[in-house]
Amino acid sequence: MTETATANNPYDNPDILLSIEGLHTYFFTPEGTIKAVDGVSLDLKKGSTLGIVGESGCGKTMLALSILRLVPAPGKITGGAVFFNGEDLLKLPEKEMRNIRGDRISMIFQEPVTSLNPVFTIGSQIAEVILLHQKVRVSNKKQALEIAAHMLGLVGIQEPEKRIREYPHQLSGGMCQRVMIAMALACRPELLIADEPTTALDVTTQAQVLDLMDKLKEELGTSVMFVTHDLGIVGQICQDVAVMYTGRVVEYGDVDMIFNDPLHPYTIGLMKSVPVAGDSARGKRLTAIPGTVPGLIDMPQGCSFITRCSMKIEKCNIEPPEITLEKGRRLRCWRYV
Repeated sequence: MTETATANNPYDNPDILLSIEGLHTYFFTPEGTIKAVDGVSLDLKKGSTLGIVGESGCGKTMLALSILRLVPAPGKITGGAVFFNGEDLLKLPEKEMRNIRGDRISMIFQEPVTSLNPVFTIGSQIAEVILLHQKVRVSNKKQALEIAAHMLGLVGIQEPEKRIREYPHQLSGGMCQRVMIAMALACRPELLIADEPTTALDVTTQAQVLDLMDKLKEELGTSVMFVTHDLGIVGQICQDVAVMYTGRVVEYGDVDMIFNDPLHPYTIGLMKSVPVAGDSARGKRLTAIPGTVPGLIDMPQGCSFITRCSMKIEKCNIEPPEITLEKGRRLRCWRYV
């Protein structure tokens, strides 16, 4: 699939839950146009976990917000399609999107403490989501609070009946993250978007949260889009991975295939930058990608990675197309065209 693909759903495959085609999200500022998401195309299979990786500023979070049509001003989705179960979310009226958000598609944001309202109890915040989207099966707040307590127990919080009466400041960061997961899964969504949900957590709590999300995915049949910069997490829980750089997916495919044989120079650099146990004791320094991510207003000519790439060739002065290789693997690099 390429950016020139038409915005018609090409999938009759029932295994595909989410299919993004040539998505563009731009920010129009006095300084210039910022191409935060620039022609992204990818698929998420039902019941699987897709990892979205890349350095800060590569467009991962903006891609997630674009799927839910929550792009902040002055940003705007300028093109492409987002097919969810065969229906283009970008063409739906806002009222229908509000019904989908929190119900069929939920999102866990980066900072759990700031995402929870400090003046409302944990139970009332989860109950609000349930009452908003589950009116058919939940008739009153008492019933919604019972479901909220059940969800807290499901995510491993002790004494859930007590916790629903407490406020966010009374809980630890790890518990707040579990509350966010419970809230996101309260309506049993088909798709869960997790935007770096373990960044602010200690290693032990991080492992518990990851195990919990994997367990709930299996129990509820939820598909997950996991946004992170931690390749170790991707290798642990994801089946597919999309590597983003300057608003574009530069490599996409099966996790094992990309981890064992990365092709794009940026992906190769990311893999080399992963710490290996024992290297520091042997005096081996961590390999880093030289330079920094370029500003999205003043991008280099041709391939956006050209200023940091040690494998560049003459053609790299021209923007590379997206090509499809074996087993659905996609790549943006002139070395393989």
